[in-house]
Amino acid sequence: MSVIYVIDILGTFAFAVSGALVALDKKFDMFGVLIIAFVTAVGGGMLRDVLIDAHPINWIGNLDYLYTIFIAVVFTFLFKSKIAHLSKTMFLFDTIGISVFTLLGLEKGLSFNLHPIIAIIMGVISAVFGGVLRDVLTNKVPLIFEKEIYASACLAGGIIYLILNYFNVEENINFIISAAVVAIIRVIVVRFHLELPKIKDDIFGKA
Repeated sequence: MSVIYVIDILGTFAFAVSGALVALDKKFDMFGVLIIAFVTAVGGGMLRDVLIDAHPINWIGNLDYLYTIFIAVVFTFLFKSKIAHLSKTMFLFDTIGISVFTLLGLEKGLSFNLHPIIAIIMGVISAVFGGVLRDVLTNKVPLIFEKEIYASACLAGGIIYLILNYFNVEENINFIISAAVVAIIRVIVVRFHLELPKIKDDIFGKA
């Protein structure tokens, strides 16, 4: 069992927990919690695989993803009182998830001989669109459309991965470093309330 596969399962678990916590907060029933956890955990990867015509689609080709999601939901039910009230818990699981899935999506894109720019886009889709689907289904504004730097952190991690890959850094080390970059950027952004600039007027100003 490779280190990257273990990290993949960890990321799936983390995203499933984050989805389950949101669903529980919305008072969904058990089936609803399972659906939201599932969509959050594998939705981004599923969309990526559809876009690049990869078969079988991620969770269909490996039942370990479904087992992991189920375990994550049970874990969330058992320990909800311990973790649901902690905003840092949601942030932790979400950050782990986007760090891991950015690079897994990027690697899969490269394995399909996509241009590196397109491969990075596939990585970002893998990382953020599970959360987008989660938020849409639970009637929330998706995080990537709000002020926090989110997808940009994934983009930065993907660029670091490509640079290190160009210099032939060992795969597992590259993965860990690049994932850490995504996580560190997210922590810094949230800690110091940073955000991307907004366009408040056109470049010529008001008439």
